Amino acid sequence: MKRFTTKMLCRAGIVAALYVVLTWPLGSLAFGYMGFQIRPAEALTMLPLYYAESIPALYVGCLLANLITGNVWDIGLGSLCSLVAAALTWLTGKFIRNTPAKLIAGGIFPVLVNAFVIPLVLILGGSAYAGYWFMFASLVLTQAVWVYGLGIPLYFGIGALRKKGVSAFCDNKTGTPLQNNGNRG
Repeated sequence: MKRFTTKMLCRAGIVAALYVVLTWPLGSLAFGYMGFQIRPAEALTMLPLYYAESIPALYVGCLLANLITGNVWDIGLGSLCSLVAAALTWLTGKFIRNTPAKLIAGGIFPVLVNAFVIPLVLILGGSAYAGYWFMFASLVLTQAVWVYGLGIPLYFGIGALRKKGVSAFCDNKTGTPLQNNGNRG
């Protein structure tokens, strides 16, 4: 197993903090109104395609954001959903090399895992306002908006920064561009 470097640990902390900061200020809107969640932090669920350390970071960020809401079921199950979806997204990135296919397949896990489990969380937490399948459909829709609508531009933005050799986004120590074309500038 690969050890976490200081850079990876810092990156994980930043991802977890970003998840909380992008969720918490939205208050109850972030956690759904009639099944439609406003959670731009879900775009971060594409990060496991680049960084393994984002798997525990997304779990911790979701856990902290859910602690703010106080829904006991969401703290446990909702955070676990993020952990499972992040791990599956990371595995997708390991097996699929074609970028469009990787993005489509990698994003499907945060969408479907949350869509299947979060309605149960809402029902168990006593805040269910509609049937399971209505909540499922609304979560598929809203998760897809955040995961694909913001997550794909985030993916390509990080890819561009990695190609430029921006150290914080590169896995190597020197920050040299990952696709070196003979130009060491």
